[in-house]
Amino acid sequence: MTTIEIATSRRDQFVEITDRVQEFASKSGLQCGCVVVFVPHTTAGVTINENADPDVAHDMLLTLGRLVPKNVEGYRHAEGNSDSHVKAAMMGSSCHVLVEGGQLVLGTWQGIFLCEFDGPRRRKVHLLAQPLTRE
Repeated sequence: MTTIEIATSRRDQFVEITDRVQEFASKSGLQCGCVVVFVPHTTAGVTINENADPDVAHDMLLTLGRLVPKNVEGYRHAEGNSDSHVKAAMMGSSCHVLVEGGQLVLGTWQGIFLCEFDGPRRRKVHLLAQPLTRE
């Protein structure tokens, strides 16, 4: 397992980490199995989505902002970031990425993103190589 750090620059942001995850898979020597990507934060998440057009990340953030607005009457959490917690829960805190022949198995347009919802911050992402075991 290893931990990478990602610096975010905005309150809501998708940061592509695909290359960092591939670098980890390569350095770990993983040929067949999966990489677990885990974000240990309650106001950040991880997702796999299109990485070819940056407008997709923009549109995702726009939609999440409309679904879960920042200032909603009735929020009780004193820190003022209840929306960030909800968005992070919607995205999820982990994903598994298959590896074959030492390469991440992703679709042509897919990338792995750290989803920041309470930045800017320095975020940790834990990566774990899980080789395929044959019985």
